[in-house]
Amino acid sequence: MRHYPIKAGAGKQLTREQRYCIYTLQKAELNQTEIAQALGVHKSTISRELQRNRGQRGYRPQQAHRVAQDRQRDHVHHRITSDIWDMVELFIEQDWSPEKVSGWLYKNHQSPFSHEWIYH
Repeated sequence: MRHYPIKAGAGKQLTREQRYCIYTLQKAELNQTEIAQALGVHKSTISRELQRNRGQRGYRPQQAHRVAQDRQRDHVHHRITSDIWDMVELFIEQDWSPEKVSGWLYKNHQSPFSHEWIYH
């Protein structure tokens, strides 16, 4: 059987077509490694796709695509405003550790900014 890779898009998310291919190749009894090779993605991508987007009735591509899109849409990127950066700088000048600043921001502003981000 010859495989023609269907590469993921620029954002590396699987496309609807790729999800239908996963479904079809699963029904043809290919294992996850063979499916990954056919799609030109890493086998962990297939494993993760099947774990995250499987419903009660197994893997269904339309449902999987909708679940993945919902997850992507719900993913919120928090931005640090200039007011918060001013506070961070003030705390750092007062010898607060980035870990302490991060904890204070989370407790007082429900802002989940990691100490690593503050280090940067």
